[in-house]
Amino acid sequence: MQSRCKRRERMTRRALLHFREPAIPAPTMLRFDNLSKRYSERILFEGLHYDTTSGCVALNDESGSGKSTLLGILAGALEADTGDVWLGGHSLRTARAAAQAVLTYVPEDCMSWPDQTGREYLQQVASARRTALTDDVLALAERFGLAPHLDKRFEQMSYGSRKKVFLSAAALGETHVLIADEPAGGLDASARAVLADLFRTLGKTRTVFFTSYDEGFTQACAAASISFADLARPA
Repeated sequence: MQSRCKRRERMTRRALLHFREPAIPAPTMLRFDNLSKRYSERILFEGLHYDTTSGCVALNDESGSGKSTLLGILAGALEADTGDVWLGGHSLRTARAAAQAVLTYVPEDCMSWPDQTGREYLQQVASARRTALTDDVLALAERFGLAPHLDKRFEQMSYGSRKKVFLSAAALGETHVLIADEPAGGLDASARAVLADLFRTLGKTRTVFFTSYDEGFTQACAAASISFADLARPA
């Protein structure tokens, strides 16, 4: 009897060794469904849908295809004609405040108040996200080459410097989604390398969705590359 019990225990232990807990699905951080936009008689796009968890995604398509418009819609800066966007599970149509609370948006032309300094902007974003302007973020700004420019007003900064301020702010707090329109535009090779490193780091815990014409930069970010054709609803 004891030998049978011991054999049964050994069989149970072996079975447990081969058992695997089911994988917990990663949460969807960015989702959009049936997005359409037209200007007058021109249909820019229609029926777009996509969902993704953490990681970097680069939207690469031809000029004039509507990339900036789509990103503006995803960030809540523009209204879609149809469809909805969910950020961190919150609908932009029915829970806009909650959705935008988990979002960082870097438009192509990054302009805050003209008389606001870069440092003041970072402090403003930190306050809005209930965090502090940490040494890590200031170190990131320095890596971007912003040290001589942080106390300049936005109206005094170059296009690239303004963008670097917004990109540095992306590291503040714990948002779930970063939307960035041509983030590498106006940046030199050194700053692009810093940006690629930032995106790879952020992509470990959040969605980084950006547009880019630069295949090398897309690869440096370890980003999945998609086009509008990939966003069209299958028949």
